[in-house]
Amino acid sequence: MGKERWNIFDLRSQLGIVTNDLMLACSRDYTGRETVLSGFFSSVGLWPYHLVTAEMEEKADQIIRFLNVEHLQLRNVSEMSSGEARRFLVGRALVHDPQTLVFDEPTNSLDLHAMRTLHIAMRQIAQAGKSIVLVTHTLQDIIPEISRVVMIQHGQVFFDGPKEEALTASRLSLLFRSPVEIAVRNDVFHALY
Repeated sequence: MGKERWNIFDLRSQLGIVTNDLMLACSRDYTGRETVLSGFFSSVGLWPYHLVTAEMEEKADQIIRFLNVEHLQLRNVSEMSSGEARRFLVGRALVHDPQTLVFDEPTNSLDLHAMRTLHIAMRQIAQAGKSIVLVTHTLQDIIPEISRVVMIQHGQVFFDGPKEEALTASRLSLLFRSPVEIAVRNDVFHALY
């Protein structure tokens, strides 16, 4: 984003974070709506001293509609499926209208329907002009809108370049030290082993 060094507090508003650790922290007796609103305060849930403004409420409404979870917003996150809860966590990450969303292993513990729903939301976010940084071991998480892949092996950059050059059977076999075949369906890569 044009800077080598950032004050962490300035950087926070530029990034939206979606991680499994944060999902565990948010899986308490907070509603989906409260989880989204808590993103304005960088907190888990809302606290009595948080002043939620009408503008924040309107932004939360927009995000909840965008993620198609209006029907779930008053349910506690702890009572939701993993996929439903993950969408509210994405909403929490979107409240500051960040330039970039960071997804760390976003589909862990999700069933096929929830994975598909999350992939659709990620694609909509990318198509809306947001950058996505994705950390994953699952090839099908790499949505068609992602064009660059950086592969890491033993803490070192193994490959950095265009997706089509990265996601080949030979390169992935070397990376994972195991035979891998690749199938591509609807611009989504799948590993076969």
